[in-house]
Amino acid sequence: MTVSETAWPQGEGPGFVVAADGSYAARIVPPGGPDEGGTAGRHVERWTLGGPEPFAVPLPVARPESAGTEAQPLPDGRVLVHRPEGPMHYFSLLYPSGPDTGEQPLGAVEHVRADGSPGPLRLLPPSPVPGRVYALAPGLHSTAVWLVAGGAFGPEHLAEIPGRCAGGVWLDREARMLAVDRTDEDGVTKAVAVDLERAGEVSPLLQISERSDDRLLSADVDSGLLLIRSNAPGQDRLAWGVLGSALPVRFPECLELSEARLTPFAVQPGQDLLPEHSAVAFRVDGPVSGSWIGVWRPVGRRLHQLPAPRGWLAGGGLWTRDGVLRLPYAEGTGPCGLARVTWPSGSETGEVVLAASSAGGPASPRDGRGDRDGG
Repeated sequence: MTVSETAWPQGEGPGFVVAADGSYAARIVPPGGPDEGGTAGRHVERWTLGGPEPFAVPLPVARPESAGTEAQPLPDGRVLVHRPEGPMHYFSLLYPSGPDTGEQPLGAVEHVRADGSPGPLRLLPPSPVPGRVYALAPGLHSTAVWLVAGGAFGPEHLAEIPGRCAGGVWLDREARMLAVDRTDEDGVTKAVAVDLERAGEVSPLLQISERSDDRLLSADVDSGLLLIRSNAPGQDRLAWGVLGSALPVRFPECLELSEARLTPFAVQPGQDLLPEHSAVAFRVDGPVSGSWIGVWRPVGRRLHQLPAPRGWLAGGGLWTRDGVLRLPYAEGTGPCGLARVTWPSGSETGEVVLAASSAGGPASPRDGRGDRDGG
């Protein structure tokens, strides 16, 4: 399952990125954190998720990372970093090397818009193909797709898509079909599918109504479940559909919260061809009370809301195949950990229980947020 960066509030992107196979994760630790051997400045941190308990390894380099640095873990334990400097975008692989951090430069991409200004570039969600990392570079009139790690000779330009594109969601297990949200000259945004093996050939993906903005937030390859944000009903609403289905998308009432914004960040894997039974985790952002968790299944027609564990790395998390949601947290100088949201096996309405991992980090007490019914 991949989540588009445009799903996040104000395009901020996820702060905790999990490898496609769930083995590792990475984040940028902000400055002012605990000083563990010279890591008090902004630096990359790698989490190992495959063992009985998670553990984090700081990967500081000679100078602190800039505010625009991105990090993405690879299944072999290395972490790709993207460092923008004006029109130049530099890529390296970081890895633990004894007490130090090893670094392997991969090259750079220069991105200058048609008007001469430095162009942005963002990493796409983790690729389903191990070792490959892709990036999207929107210009004024077209958008480039780059393979920045896993190629033969450094960064490789793969495709140039007409129009200004954002987001990015993988639609298959081969990293061939990529969905992006493309804005046309009239300002209408539609999700389209891009074939990277056919020089970026574009085909329609979402067309809920002619003039609506239809953005793809996430796609789960196992079940085919699509999560969409569209203003076709007259205002931005969350919808769900099935990849390749001719049935219309549905706008569940339970996912419409008047004073909060829902952002999907994890879908339960392994639900082959059963999109209605796939559990989805949402980050819920309120106007004054921070972020908390929402859990929903299409078949249940109910959004369960519960507080996040203390120190939750907001928007981070992953589902196991047996329906346990693992939520990363880090508090001060204490150890990192994964809290667990359990959904009883076979439950359709889904009574949700929040528990701490044995590493610590107990959940906050329930604060009175209720569940939301309606499908």
